[in-house]
Amino acid sequence: MNDKLYVFDTTLRDGEQVPGCQLNTIEKIELAKMLESMKVDIIECGFPVSSPGDFKSIVEISKIVTESTICALTRAVEKDIDVAADALHFARRPRIHTGIGTSDYHIKYKFNSNREDILERAVAAVKYAKKYVEDVEFYAEDAGRTENEYLARVIEAVIRAGATVVNIPDTTGYCLPGEYGAKIRYLVENVPNIDKAIISTHCHNDLGMATANTLSGVLNGARQVEVTINGVGERAGNTAMEEVVMAVKCRKDIPVYTDIVTKMFNKASHSVSTLMRMPVQPNKAIVGRNAFAHSSGIHQDGVLKNRESYEIIDPMDVGVNDSTIELTARSGRAALKHHFQRLGIEMGKEELDACYQKFLQLADVKKEINDSDLFMLAGVTQDKIAQKMRLKYLQVVCGKNSIPMATVKLVIDGEECTATSSGNGPVDAAFQAVRSLVHRKITLEEFLVQAITRGTDDVGKVHIQIENKGNIYYGFSANTDIVTASVEAYVNAISKII
Repeated sequence: MNDKLYVFDTTLRDGEQVPGCQLNTIEKIELAKMLESMKVDIIECGFPVSSPGDFKSIVEISKIVTESTICALTRAVEKDIDVAADALHFARRPRIHTGIGTSDYHIKYKFNSNREDILERAVAAVKYAKKYVEDVEFYAEDAGRTENEYLARVIEAVIRAGATVVNIPDTTGYCLPGEYGAKIRYLVENVPNIDKAIISTHCHNDLGMATANTLSGVLNGARQVEVTINGVGERAGNTAMEEVVMAVKCRKDIPVYTDIVTKMFNKASHSVSTLMRMPVQPNKAIVGRNAFAHSSGIHQDGVLKNRESYEIIDPMDVGVNDSTIELTARSGRAALKHHFQRLGIEMGKEELDACYQKFLQLADVKKEINDSDLFMLAGVTQDKIAQKMRLKYLQVVCGKNSIPMATVKLVIDGEECTATSSGNGPVDAAFQAVRSLVHRKITLEEFLVQAITRGTDDVGKVHIQIENKGNIYYGFSANTDIVTASVEAYVNAISKII
């Protein structure tokens, strides 16, 4: 039977150490509740002695989150541990995470000390934390560059002192997968009391090895992984939760399981990206915009015939409704036919062949082919579609120390209707006004703004993806006025529903 792999999320602590990504208490609570819903086992909420904000966040999260263990980070310093214990006062399942650097780099240059003194300080910190909580995790900072024999001595001593989890961080992202896995295996085989604690991985991505190192650690005996949503974190980032969890789920030969609700990954990724103001690269594994997008004709044909031909993960398993068949100059007839059918356009082989040749000519000129282009290629008039819903008038009022307001006038089935709404910005206000007129439950899944050239007079291109009753609809527009382009794209998407 497979072992349970505990998922320790440090998005709110290590992930938040990225410049410009700091979160306030309300934002931290929102993400913590989401992580609890995902069934994350341990949530590391902050470093309480570092700032009043971190302390407050841990206190408030402890009051609200009841299912996940709430963890606070400390140095091997009594004051740090005192403050952490105070911050965890309301936690139903508290954990103190304390530790010290164990590599010669840290011992000599950071602490100006020696190995024996560091070992004593490590043991003392665990014993002191144990007075407050039963669940104490010890981290051997820079374990990736720590000599294995000494590391084993430290780990044995802190377990004897009461540590329930021992964290083996590759703090600088230096290790290769084989090295890191061998380090974990060495501890399993050479620490006599290792069965009294859980071994944890904590890997950084400086050489792009974080996920590989983490999985290597798991394969060699680690049963807790320290990760972040989207892999956010110091420097090049931490191990991405979604990558490790989906690797475990996808690869049946990895002898562990997690309790993570993987269908929440896409939503969680968007939330972290938005709140931390840190865009996700399009080709990011699992949660990137292109993770399930196919533009090569060969790949598109294979996916349309059988998804598993080119996808090892079902998009729905991570909260993505479907694979995306992108139309580019490299797309084949199968993809073009698929999109025509999506729009309700049926055509025979000869007609499709003729359309395909025109499509290739257009795709060589345009980087992206939208629905309007497809209707044009098929010779289908859009008059009726356009008549269903279009934007006739838009006025927005916004500025410093003012409440953003928007008035929109839509033509729906030939009738004009007007609404005014406020929002947290001009685009949000306009979207609120549109929604008040269409009376449908619409979820904005994606909102992308791109500059076509450069300069303040540039044309902005907007791509929108919305969800209604489980179906996905796309909208496009381009305008020198980016708010107008946004609203037109939004209306364009909604017009495909009504």
